[in-house]
Amino acid sequence: MTTKKHFYIESFDTIELSLYRYGRSPFAKHYVTDQTVFGMYCNRFYPLKTDDNEDPIPQYWKLRKEVLLYDVPEKPLEIIGPDAAVLLDKVLTCRVGTMKVGRCRYGIACHDDGTVLMDGVLMRLAEDRFWYVKANGEFMSWLKAHAIGLDVEVRDPDSRVIQIQGPKSLDVLNATMGGGLSADFKYFQAGWFVIGGQKLWVSRTGWTGEMGIEIYCNSGSEPTDHDALWAHLFACGEPFGMAFSSASSMGIRRIESGILDNGSDIEPDLTPFGAGLGQFVNFKKEAFIGRAALETADRTQLLFGLTCAGTIPAAGVQVYHDQKHVGHLTIGTWSPTLDVGIGYVRFLEPLVGGDWLGQTVMLQDEAGNMHESVVDTLPFVDKEKQIPRAVWPLTSE
Repeated sequence: MTTKKHFYIESFDTIELSLYRYGRSPFAKHYVTDQTVFGMYCNRFYPLKTDDNEDPIPQYWKLRKEVLLYDVPEKPLEIIGPDAAVLLDKVLTCRVGTMKVGRCRYGIACHDDGTVLMDGVLMRLAEDRFWYVKANGEFMSWLKAHAIGLDVEVRDPDSRVIQIQGPKSLDVLNATMGGGLSADFKYFQAGWFVIGGQKLWVSRTGWTGEMGIEIYCNSGSEPTDHDALWAHLFACGEPFGMAFSSASSMGIRRIESGILDNGSDIEPDLTPFGAGLGQFVNFKKEAFIGRAALETADRTQLLFGLTCAGTIPAAGVQVYHDQKHVGHLTIGTWSPTLDVGIGYVRFLEPLVGGDWLGQTVMLQDEAGNMHESVVDTLPFVDKEKQIPRAVWPLTSE
């Protein structure tokens, strides 16, 4: 495939849109040009690409080998009060009450019928204070409705999130705090850090499958000085080669890492089992919304990875097996690491008499051509998910 490099560049249909009612990042002034293309997530603008000629591949390799900073649109919600854990245990499928302060946990919320409503990362900032970093979509009203009668407040802390990702990300964090970062700051832990004189909540999480951190503005007792934070991060990151990146490089890496997007990859009619997330449903905990339906639900997985050497899978492409239409692609890209097309395939129903994993299927492209593909497990890269869990500081072999 001689023109493969051109396939990395996504094309975007763009329209003009007023900022009224939508959130523009306080960091945008530091990177926006008249060619920046924005996407929208959680009613917040975020940069999809910085200019017309952007090639995400150099940034992709910088993410894999060094460090990048992303201005992301994630939206944390704060749940605070004596009954905060009670509310969250009611609406999430994971166990909340036993979480320790400074821990993070992946949490799914379901409808009564067991289908996925929302997913995100839950963090415990104090015994009676949690932040739930939710995916795209409305969730605050759901929390407030189920909080009636409980001693708890659900609020929007108006926090913008910075992700610093890549193998040198913790080196940057260590520099921002003037040294002293503990090697015990492990994957899915979080804590308070003084960064350039500002006390902020930082989690060892991210959306890339690489070692990384997320910094949460407006998490401390004082409003964040966003300009000062931006300047301090880049001053400390410069010795490590840190650069800003649009979401284009992150988009490739998150697919390689098998990270699912709620509402697009996790389609509204999927249960956690159908999405391959059944391990995050804890039936040992007390009652939660959707539990009764999930106890009797079909446990068959319907969302998988897919590799294709002949073309780049794209969202909406139809999938065939034994000349029958069996599903579609939710997202796709070319993997620079594997040098093959990858994507997520959503099957319409279980494979009769077998398992979809390992099956050969056919993708039909826009021109009607068929391409042989193989159903795979997620993630595509780093199957054991050891990269984000690496012990810091990294040691060279």
